[in-house]
Amino acid sequence: MDQLCAVAEVSKRTLYQHFTGKDELIAECLRRFDPDILPDVFDRTDLAPRERLLAAFDVHAPLCPFIAAAVEIPDPGHPARVHARDYKKAFAARLTDTAREAGATNPEQLGEQLALLLDGASARSRVLNTETLATAAAIAAVLVDNAIPTTAVPLGAGGKPSAGTGRSRETATSSAEARA
Repeated sequence: MDQLCAVAEVSKRTLYQHFTGKDELIAECLRRFDPDILPDVFDRTDLAPRERLLAAFDVHAPLCPFIAAAVEIPDPGHPARVHARDYKKAFAARLTDTAREAGATNPEQLGEQLALLLDGASARSRVLNTETLATAAAIAAVLVDNAIPTTAVPLGAGGKPSAGTGRSRETATSSAEARA
């Protein structure tokens, strides 16, 4: 806390006026990290839902700070752990909603698979000190293509079919191979 106060150029008294302790400070840092759950991916209107699912693999940080906090803090009731858990559930829900919009036959399963794949790639990147997100993106393309029929017409705004029905299996396979 001494180093934090020195860097922030505030007294400990000022810090504790804003935060009850370091636990709440850590939780607040996580709250501010990504409050809208990857709007750079999920709120894009220039990409079809199928493409937004894959775009999550392009912007995800090599080490997810929510995973890092959960690993470092053993208490499941700690405010940072609670926020990390809520964020991860909300992230999977955004993937599920996007999979549903894309016409996935089982959007809950696809959303959970993609969330697990991203989290696993993030952890593996950190442990091995290597880049694994390109491999994860290739796997994601296969999962997406298997879960979303090529005849699916994704829903646009207002529940109406949107323009573009996604990629063919051949195009997706080529894209997945190119990413690997």
